Amino acid sequence: MAYDYRPFPYTAPPGLTAPEPRHKVVIVGAGPIGLALAIDLAQYGVPSVVLDDNNVVSVGSRAICWSKRSLEILDRLGVGAKCVDKGVIWKVGRTLHRDAEVWNFDLQPEPGHKMPAFVNLQQYYVEEYLVTRAMEFPDLVDLRWKNKLSSLTQTDHVTLTVETPDGPYSLEADHLVACDGARSDIRGMMGLDFDGELFEERFLIADIEMQGDFPSERRFWFQPNFHPGQSALLHKQPDNIYRIDLQLGWDADPEAERQPDRVIPRIEKAIGHRDFRLDWVSVYTFQCRRLARFVHGRVIFCGDSAHIVSPFGARGGNGGLQDVDALGWRLAAVAKGHDPAILNAYDRERQHGADENLLNSSRTTRFMSPAPGAERMFRDAVLTLAAKAPFARPLVNSGRLSAPCTYPSIGADDPQLPTLSRPGSVAPDAPLPQGWLIDQLGREPILLAIGQPAPKVAGLKTLELAPTPQLQTRYLGSAPSALYLIRPDQIIAARWLSATPAVISEAAKSIWKDRT
Repeated sequence: MAYDYRPFPYTAPPGLTAPEPRHKVVIVGAGPIGLALAIDLAQYGVPSVVLDDNNVVSVGSRAICWSKRSLEILDRLGVGAKCVDKGVIWKVGRTLHRDAEVWNFDLQPEPGHKMPAFVNLQQYYVEEYLVTRAMEFPDLVDLRWKNKLSSLTQTDHVTLTVETPDGPYSLEADHLVACDGARSDIRGMMGLDFDGELFEERFLIADIEMQGDFPSERRFWFQPNFHPGQSALLHKQPDNIYRIDLQLGWDADPEAERQPDRVIPRIEKAIGHRDFRLDWVSVYTFQCRRLARFVHGRVIFCGDSAHIVSPFGARGGNGGLQDVDALGWRLAAVAKGHDPAILNAYDRERQHGADENLLNSSRTTRFMSPAPGAERMFRDAVLTLAAKAPFARPLVNSGRLSAPCTYPSIGADDPQLPTLSRPGSVAPDAPLPQGWLIDQLGREPILLAIGQPAPKVAGLKTLELAPTPQLQTRYLGSAPSALYLIRPDQIIAARWLSATPAVISEAAKSIWKDRT
């Protein structure tokens, strides 16, 4: 493979020779979600132990499309700039029926954002950067490679048995976070299963290395001439690597379809030449499923261990990072003695986020692989009409690209202010004379006062800003001024045209409560 895999060193854990003190948090899985959570906790001063049964970053590119929101989260964790610098930046998507374009979109049509709409970057690079960042917290992030969780029990804490090359040992933790992926062992140990849909469709993923002149865009084909009757997707990645997804059909044999003698001729037809090298191949089945609950006592599920979606729309890895965003500050507060009931808010919000992702992914999957009858007739009619009728083009569904959901909120809201910045949504970024607004938000609650003095509230950080064109559009609308209360995860908690210190103080306190 093009990537230079370098194993991380195994170190015998102290639990092999003597009982370890109970840990605040143990995280199982050193993929992007587990590593991001460990770093987030470390930035709050909360230590964690990260267990992983492997000793290398992910094999194959896996997740490659990282959304603007994910890049903002990664930037807050200290690796966003690296991801943007290495990745392929894009914002335009094109959908074709056979060889004719029927729909295109621009995911970031207006300027004034620190992070681009999307960056294509192989998951192994994201993991590499996160591992390097985690190692900058030697006293707060304990990375244990070749440590495999084999059993767990839960009382008023969690007791774990861990297998290593030197034998088993035990760990105790106040909380265990399962970041161990779609085939989660922890889910199996607890007898939990997903609810949702398993679609009868298979896709081939192939990463190829080649010198190409394809633009930095997302290209999706329905029924292309090079792959008749099926669908195909092309993404450009760094290092002259291209991702090609090809629909195979439910009756395809996964093992046979992975073989080079099957894969290479398909790729040749797609790109029109043989000058490429096969880098990585996988075959997957569509799934849109999740756990009924993400918090089970002192065990918390995060990322693919909690929910799994079809890959079209880039909602898997991005959804997992949004889980971390909603969990990290709350779990850090609980580790410091806060009421654990606040974790119920994580459960509720991320179920909402997962349901939105599942709905969008299911709709995409049905459009791509319609059932015989009405579904297929509708899909085929839309594709035919889209070439001639503008009204049909937005109905073409090749994957609605990942965007952060707006959480249901009972925070104060003035309806005169823009819908874009209503409570429950991510605070929109904007350029400021001193940099970017997004860099001023996060890690702690903050009161944003635009066009008016900030009321003084004990213990609450404030930021006063003069209106700019972007702030006017994204935060004020037709109003001359406003106040915004922003949570530690850059989510808007409440907003007012004006408010007293007592009202703002009460709203700030409610951030730390489980409000239903």
